[in-house]
Amino acid sequence: MNEDCLKLTAYFAERDRSGGAFLGDALLSICERHGLATSVLLRGAEGFGRHQVLQTDRFLSLSEDLPMVLAAVDARSRIEAALPEIGAAAGHGLITLERARLLSGRVGPVTLPEDLHEASKLTVYCGRHERVGRRPAFIAIVDLLRRRGLLSATVLLGVDGTAHGVRERARFFAANAQVPLMIIAVGPGNELSPVLPEVAGLLDRPLLTLERVRICKVDGERLADPHVSRGTDDEGLKTWVKLMVHADHDTLHAGRPLFFEIVRRLRAARAGGATVLPGIWGYHGDRPPQGDRLLSLRRHVPATTIVVDEPERIGAWFEIIDELTDQGGVVTSELVPAFHARGEWGEAGGLALAERSPVGGGGGGQPPPEVGA
Repeated sequence: MNEDCLKLTAYFAERDRSGGAFLGDALLSICERHGLATSVLLRGAEGFGRHQVLQTDRFLSLSEDLPMVLAAVDARSRIEAALPEIGAAAGHGLITLERARLLSGRVGPVTLPEDLHEASKLTVYCGRHERVGRRPAFIAIVDLLRRRGLLSATVLLGVDGTAHGVRERARFFAANAQVPLMIIAVGPGNELSPVLPEVAGLLDRPLLTLERVRICKVDGERLADPHVSRGTDDEGLKTWVKLMVHADHDTLHAGRPLFFEIVRRLRAARAGGATVLPGIWGYHGDRPPQGDRLLSLRRHVPATTIVVDEPERIGAWFEIIDELTDQGGVVTSELVPAFHARGEWGEAGGLALAERSPVGGGGGGQPPPEVGA
């Protein structure tokens, strides 16, 4: 099945509650009730929101309310059916909606833009202990993506989620084979397109999504500016911009981890927020795939930093990121056609989503790539 879909992403804090439950558990219960194709709950390593309070796993005193990210994907009708419940449950944090192309089952030929600056982002969803032969599936997929020339791939481990509409929680005394994880890869269309059938062929029940991105920077070389939107799409609805920085703990600026410096500088400049998601395996640029190593005193895992803000503010945050990524990292920009932030600091934006506009239309209406059956 290849169809247009929506990706819903919620950013909140680990101790946020909805009714008598933690917000993360409440949101996943909604995803399960609506039978969403896939959803993954990720625990962040560091970040802050509009209230500017830093949470980080680097210090015990600041690790009690770490950032959480929920990503859920399905057909537009299913996501929109779940939105009223999700909006009512999420009294704090940020929710975004983005357009994507969902691929499942047998994946055929794909037509993607070949221009480097308007590339594509591939997200692969699978179980943490799925295997390809004798190897974990995520390692086999990352190796394949690197051989095919993709610029980066990061494996993000979920702590809870749904797979093909079924809830899969991580438990202490269980194999947790089907608890979902996400593999996020970025590359130009001419390199990503032929690898899609290969990736799908490695999995028993593949679930993949494709989204358009702009590659702004690779290993210190600036290739493009982030998206410049007039602020509204063709139907007058406001759009936002998302920046993602794919790097690892070994990527430094002035001798300190890159993700730490990005969060510190953005918070000092009073950006709306930033979230760092730690990976368990991956690579970026010319570096080989790596993760934590037994008996190693240093961490070698990848880290993905996410910033979402209004178009008129995102340029300032990109200049900070541009300065800090002088020694490595892959920086991308994406348009976000729907955004809703709510909490004790107030409320901003909304989750109304315009119909898709023609190619070359307004800020939030670009269609996803065309995928053959």
